[in-house]
Amino acid sequence: MTEILSLSKARKARERDQERRRAEENRVRFGRTRAEREGLEKQEDLDRRRLESHRLNEDGTPPGETPPRG
Repeated sequence: MTEILSLSKARKARERDQERRRAEENRVRFGRTRAEREGLEKQEDLDRRRLESHRLNEDGTPPGETPPRG
């Protein structure tokens, strides 16, 4: 005798499997390796610090310098 199957459960299981396969393909296609992520984080930190070091005060002087008198 055959086993009774719930068609909705079978459909949902099939859809979950398809989603898992699609997710795996996307991880391979669009994912970054750990080294790439860490390199990008380091570069972003360097860029942020470089930009911050070039910031001027409201009077146009670099941080830490006193404005000219006169």
